[in-house]
Amino acid sequence: MRTRLIYLILLALKTFSHLFFRHDTAWVSDTGDGDPWKEFRLVVVLNHTSLFEWLFAGSVPNSFMRRIATDAVVPVADKTLNRPLVGRFFRLIIPNPIPITREADHTWQTVLEHIGSERMVIIFPEGRMKRADGLDKNGRPMTVRGGVADILRQHEGGPMMIAYGGGMHHIQVPGQHLPRLFKTIRIRFEGLDIEAYRESLGSDLKPVEFKRAVRNDLDQRRDLHCPPLEEAAGVHYPLPTKTRKQS
Repeated sequence: MRTRLIYLILLALKTFSHLFFRHDTAWVSDTGDGDPWKEFRLVVVLNHTSLFEWLFAGSVPNSFMRRIATDAVVPVADKTLNRPLVGRFFRLIIPNPIPITREADHTWQTVLEHIGSERMVIIFPEGRMKRADGLDKNGRPMTVRGGVADILRQHEGGPMMIAYGGGMHHIQVPGQHLPRLFKTIRIRFEGLDIEAYRESLGSDLKPVEFKRAVRNDLDQRRDLHCPPLEEAAGVHYPLPTKTRKQS
């Protein structure tokens, strides 16, 4: 019953997204002759700019939303889930939201315990939202954090997808309440194999070295594949942003 309710809500959100926004979507990887929307085990969403990114529902097929409604695991910041309205909204559209802090503590261990061969994990690996100046709320560059590397190391394998969002600041900047309608939502998709991706980065690396390799690679892919942001009042940073290497 809960799965059906979540799916119906996602369909309603998709309908809303199509009615009030245009969608510019494309694959940056070879999709072959078959359906590119495989049974993804891991979905990595890059360029996190707004809590209105549920509008991406208008860019994905119903089969993908049905999969989300069935078994998706999504780590969400605990302070977001604790908000009266926003938290309730995300609990309505995510079957398995897992509240996490921004520390490597027991909440992150809970996420790793929910990884399974039949479940799909959706993660926003930057761990915070980009503000209108192109930085996070503390003035730091937006770089990928190491948690996604833990998932990649633990995962049994299978197909994964990276979603490169063009940004939502032309629709809603963090802190604004109402979105601007009739804008273009841009997103790019890339399909990869988890085991092949691990091998390409060096699966025999030590954990700290593997995390560094994953962070650097995803930062570079984001800067290469994220489509440009539609012009918006008060948004003045360029895309893609420069990646600052981290040790």
